[in-house]
Amino acid sequence: MTEQITGAQSLVRSLEAAGVDTVFGIPGGAILPLYDPLMDSSRIRHILVRHEQGAGHAAEGYATATGRVGVCMATSGPGATNLVTPIADAYMDSVPMVAITGQVPSASIGTDAFQEADIRGITMPITKHNYLVTDPNEIPRVVAEAFHIASTGRPGPVLVDVSKDALQAATTFAWPASVDLRGYRPVARPHAKQVREAARLIVESSRPVLYVGGGVLKSRAWAELRTLAELTGLPVVTTLMARGAFPDSHPQHLGMPGMHGTVSAVTALQKSDLLISLGARFDDRVTGQLSTFAPGAKVVHADIDPAEISKNRTADVPIVGDCREVIADLILALQGEYDAGRRGDYEGWWAQINNWMATYPLGYDKPTDGSLAPQYVIERLGQIAGPEAVYVAGVGQHQMWAAQYISYENPGTWLNSGGLGTMGYAVPAAMGAKAGRPDATVWAIDGDGCFQMTNQELATCTINNIPIKVAIINNGHLGMVRQWQSLFYNERYSNTDLGGSGRGAVGATSVVERVPDFVKLAEAYGCIGLRCEKAEDVDATIEKAMEINDRPVVVDFTVHQDAMVWPMVPAGTSNDKIQVARDMAPRWDGDE
Repeated sequence: MTEQITGAQSLVRSLEAAGVDTVFGIPGGAILPLYDPLMDSSRIRHILVRHEQGAGHAAEGYATATGRVGVCMATSGPGATNLVTPIADAYMDSVPMVAITGQVPSASIGTDAFQEADIRGITMPITKHNYLVTDPNEIPRVVAEAFHIASTGRPGPVLVDVSKDALQAATTFAWPASVDLRGYRPVARPHAKQVREAARLIVESSRPVLYVGGGVLKSRAWAELRTLAELTGLPVVTTLMARGAFPDSHPQHLGMPGMHGTVSAVTALQKSDLLISLGARFDDRVTGQLSTFAPGAKVVHADIDPAEISKNRTADVPIVGDCREVIADLILALQGEYDAGRRGDYEGWWAQINNWMATYPLGYDKPTDGSLAPQYVIERLGQIAGPEAVYVAGVGQHQMWAAQYISYENPGTWLNSGGLGTMGYAVPAAMGAKAGRPDATVWAIDGDGCFQMTNQELATCTINNIPIKVAIINNGHLGMVRQWQSLFYNERYSNTDLGGSGRGAVGATSVVERVPDFVKLAEAYGCIGLRCEKAEDVDATIEKAMEINDRPVVVDFTVHQDAMVWPMVPAGTSNDKIQVARDMAPRWDGDE
């Protein structure tokens, strides 16, 4: 006789069958039937977060750090809508995630019942696919499909909304032996003719650049990328989402391109005659004014998502396929070209690039008032914690400094909210990363603005023994917005002073207490709280934080309020207008 179970029990068994070991969530009325059998699961660890947004970002952090699908859960109505931001974030950054939400009973759907929201309709533009399940018999199939969709092709979030009566009703459990979705056939293998054409263009070009995006990390193609780079001798740039895909220390690496990229990376793209784009999407933060981006370059564009090919920049050689497969085939095609005696000459190109790298290295000035340079803090953090640590950034100036001044040597060591730019990402994402990789040292690098959006998840970390470390780059302001107000709004600082730094004008002192006091706040959450205000104390403070591994650590680095992120390409302008300091003309005009 077939065993009769509830839909909720079937859902728990389905998650177990999908290989889930960790779920981040908060119970509520509509999803409460699921939480009862969850107590009986020996495989699944449920981490009770303090806000559903924290659950979603934690699932993202878990997924990005481990390569597995992250899972979050919430109840109907406000519980589900609080997941919208992390779902949108995961969609923009191609993070594999399954969000499970409870829904009001099926008979009440559409009646504006208590805590009802059409979460399926709300999230339709920001999910790869989503489901409303009202029949308990469909639960195993839907869950299997959700995990398959989330993790294949271009990864992304999938929502499974289950009505309360479906969770309570009787059913049987049968996990599908395979998943076969009509119309969903992601192409992994590239077309051989296109790959050969790409190889031909590479050997015929004189100023090529490997433009590497996050798709290389998603496809776990970092070993193939290094082989390709060293085989060809081409310069490599890694976007914000691709940091760690190619070692920063490698002599062929030019750094990060884009609005706050290195001069050499931005200029190489701009001056190139061939862009080999691997898993990148020609984002506006990389291209600047699109019509002026790399005007003399042909484009080879490889991406697993055919919708990205020629979306922003027309590809001369479009290649649809998984980056790992594309790069492996491209290596073979190029070896064939080399065996036939056809090889590009890039000596003059490298001479130009080396000159740019020597002339315009990354750097920063020490504050003249004796306050602490935020770049120095992050630079020392990267050097002391080392390349094996995992660094998770919020959004803003500290994010850019973390991308610039930490050396990323390994994949999976840099997590951030790139496409959506979500403040509040760092702490819960670091929590998720640490839950997925408990043996790794995980540092959240956050601004004082970002930190105040989701710091309640420190309570979750303390209670669940998830000892992350948090470096707050505390300048008392919404730093990136203040930078724009400095540069483009005549220093009219409208509503960017968070009132937490105790500083007025540069160099001025104040007796105003910090609001909040981050050290006291950390201690209230059961963490160790530290403060550092002087450059000579930075190393000792970081080393002390590194020694504490039995609970979360929060370090309040009180830094100079007017430090700016350089280089910078003003939004909407050409990359030709890149500047390396305020009040300085562009370092090159595009005509040299």
